[in-house]
Amino acid sequence: MKVIAVLPAYNAARTLEATVRDIPEGTVDEIILVDDASLDDTVGVAGSLGLTVIRHEANRGYGGNQKSCYRAALERGADIVVMIHPDYQYDSRLTPHMVSFLRDGYHDVMLGSRIRTRSEALAGGMPPYKYVANRLLTFIQNILTGMNLSEWHTGFRAYTRHVLETVPWEDNSDDFVFDSQMMVQFVAFRFRIGEIPVPVRYHDSASSINLRRSITYGISTLATVLRFVFFRLGLTDPRMFRGRTGAPPR
Repeated sequence: MKVIAVLPAYNAARTLEATVRDIPEGTVDEIILVDDASLDDTVGVAGSLGLTVIRHEANRGYGGNQKSCYRAALERGADIVVMIHPDYQYDSRLTPHMVSFLRDGYHDVMLGSRIRTRSEALAGGMPPYKYVANRLLTFIQNILTGMNLSEWHTGFRAYTRHVLETVPWEDNSDDFVFDSQMMVQFVAFRFRIGEIPVPVRYHDSASSINLRRSITYGISTLATVLRFVFFRLGLTDPRMFRGRTGAPPR
């Protein structure tokens, strides 16, 4: 099975090499970096590391960046796609464990959860307000979807090709809520979602949205999960819960 790692990058020159070097040798067949019009030398560093580089001439946003990542991975024949933030916030040494659960057929989607204990998350540098917001949103999302995930908001994820060929992610937002939309789509299509714990690593070079954008993300996330609830109740039939071919979930 061909495994491709995709790195949605924006101003990641300082942390990119460490992220890539930590991916165990032989775990992935190719690494694709999509640069979202960075202002630093992200593209130069990526080239020096031998990565496949796609550059946006204008900034398309976090969701828009991921869309380019997944298009490129599918075009290159990926059977498994691992999405890793290149800001060194997530421990890419765990990539083979993410991949193995998909390769062996246990799950369709794998998440790297930063929430194992409160003390560990805070000791890793997660701001207290982000921890509280994460816990609150995850609780609400679990209740409304019937899931029991430890975290809905991780940026370390892996998917099978079938997932990316089914979910209509190209119609999702180009902003940060893209991740939340993908999550409720996984639930709507009844994909098997697994988790493994990953260390929390907040630092000066890690990307992080500010309080205002965090509030916008939280509100958009709640609106997204409510759309799912209305869909499950048969009150609406939004395009985001119909497959890329137009077929509804099973």
